[in-house]
Amino acid sequence: MSAHCQLTGSKPGFGNNISHSHRRTSRRFDPNVQRKRYWLPGEGRSVRLTLSARAIRTVDTIGIEAAVARIRARGGEV
Repeated sequence: MSAHCQLTGSKPGFGNNISHSHRRTSRRFDPNVQRKRYWLPGEGRSVRLTLSARAIRTVDTIGIEAAVARIRARGGEV
């Protein structure tokens, strides 16, 4: 599973680990993505989405139909 949110589009960020001696090595900041299943009453089927924790709260607020409409407007496939 790639660390990419279908609703918000959040992706991994990159930076450095800095040790006590101040040597720098690459690191990656992954978003907290989860696979979650929702029922789409308008289409009579369930969909499985890869969403960040923040996007799950957004779906709870705006509803799954509006969230799927946003994903499709961004060019995503549901």
